[in-house]
Amino acid sequence: MDYPKSVPSVGLVDGRFVDENPVAGTPGSLIPAVWGNSVTQEILSVIYGGGLVPSEADTGQLFKAIQSIIGKASPMRSSITRVNSSRLLTSEELGLVLIDAGAGALSVSLPSANAGLGVRDVIVRRLDNSGSRLVVQVSSGDSIKFHTHLNTSGYPFLVLMGAGDWWHLRSDGAGNWWPVGRFDGSSLGHIVFETALAVLPGGYAALNGSLLSRAEWPWLWDHAQQSGMLRSEADRGGAWTPGDGATNFRLPEARGEFLRVLAEGGLIDPGRAPGSWQKGSLVQGDNGMGDNILFATHINSQKSQLGFDMGNYTDYVGSTVKYITPAAPVTPISDADLLNHGGITRPRNIAYPGRIKLI
Repeated sequence: MDYPKSVPSVGLVDGRFVDENPVAGTPGSLIPAVWGNSVTQEILSVIYGGGLVPSEADTGQLFKAIQSIIGKASPMRSSITRVNSSRLLTSEELGLVLIDAGAGALSVSLPSANAGLGVRDVIVRRLDNSGSRLVVQVSSGDSIKFHTHLNTSGYPFLVLMGAGDWWHLRSDGAGNWWPVGRFDGSSLGHIVFETALAVLPGGYAALNGSLLSRAEWPWLWDHAQQSGMLRSEADRGGAWTPGDGATNFRLPEARGEFLRVLAEGGLIDPGRAPGSWQKGSLVQGDNGMGDNILFATHINSQKSQLGFDMGNYTDYVGSTVKYITPAAPVTPISDADLLNHGGITRPRNIAYPGRIKLI
């Protein structure tokens, strides 16, 4: 669209319309019908393209239509919203949402993901590194479609953990918010070692057997139930437990323990239950306090009691063992005296903080 420069007798001055000047006796510009219709039709085309119905009384339709067209081309609005208290976000605030929960626990609610909202994107990012609980929840009846391998319906909220943690969500106009990206997409429940005492952002907690609320961590409780590693409180070892059986559940505990790969059909350490605890191997030795010689009484039949694995002895071809026949009767020592004549074996090691993924 341009000024009607090609239409004769329009009365443009320097290519633009001018008003009549009675004092100078100069006429004003004329607006030809063809040009006026063209301008109106071009504006109407934008309004129709934005999915709106033209209305003479609404002077903001062109702006709304342009917003709608841009939104369809890119569902992410170019806006930044800062939040430091619990509240509902409006559709105009969807974009980059920066949330500070340093003053205490808070909850930020997303607008309803209905047809009126359509396809929209939002990035929710945490600013503070306090331990306050920060929940991003959806409207009643809506769902965030994460960890759908555990629950096909998804969950009504997520938790941002630590400064810099973020989620990128997209609404589908049908009641769902779909994760497009996030700070740490590592698998739920996996364990890692860290080189810092602080728990880093992204959804982690200490691997310390803590009790968690089923209502506050529903996806993690679903994971525990479906993990094949849910054991009783009395026999928990390093597995999940149902906690009090009603309102909470327990994380695995692994502080101070060595970790071992489960056999899963292998020949070494067979028959172990996943997450089960195993005692160390007790190795006896002569403490040199007398002339008597100390040795294990029944090392063959007591492998289980001593904490020995059944070894693959083809790995030790060529080794030999000798024994001494005692000249005097053998005197067994009591179980209480074992600690004076041996110890639990341990390789060289370095202790790192253990963490577990909660979301």
